[in-house]
Amino acid sequence: MAAMSHVTKVFAVQDCKISPLTADPTGGTATYGTAIDVPGIKTLEISGDMETKELRGDNTLLDSISKLTNVKVKVTNAKLSLDVLAALFGGAVVDVTSGTISAEWDLTSTSTPAPFKIEGASPSNGADSIGGDVHFTLHKCSASGFPDLGFAEEDYRVTGFEAAAVPLLANGKWLTAHLNAVAAVIV
Repeated sequence: MAAMSHVTKVFAVQDCKISPLTADPTGGTATYGTAIDVPGIKTLEISGDMETKELRGDNTLLDSISKLTNVKVKVTNAKLSLDVLAALFGGAVVDVTSGTISAEWDLTSTSTPAPFKIEGASPSNGADSIGGDVHFTLHKCSASGFPDLGFAEEDYRVTGFEAAAVPLLANGKWLTAHLNAVAAVIV
């Protein structure tokens, strides 16, 4: 069997899910709760920052060293999900069945960002491998800003959120880029 190519195009985003991080023991295995769909995913943008220190002497650059200081993700999606909001900030979605049927989630004075994993996937034509796909996974994130909520006059309102990633205590992973020869479902 031939080895998988390490190079591919990355076209579109078709699926995105977040999973609450339930345990992250040092040197152990991270565990996650049930994956929650981010409905109508439009973008999953990953960025980071590097810090570079330079050593100068004798009127010249003698050395430099860089290190990764942070990884961030920005998500935009077409549909509001109360379950995603609850996973990001805690609390629960309550289904109200007395009188008018409704569902609600409350942001309260005790709400705090909860850790989660986020994974996005391209469609099956989103990679060079015919029928394959590309996945990006950030293993441990927490919301780093207030989510994009609200309304827009005579238009659809796109929602979204930003999060900061940190390495897992379990294995030090921040980000995984995964190329699949056959498209894989996010679980």
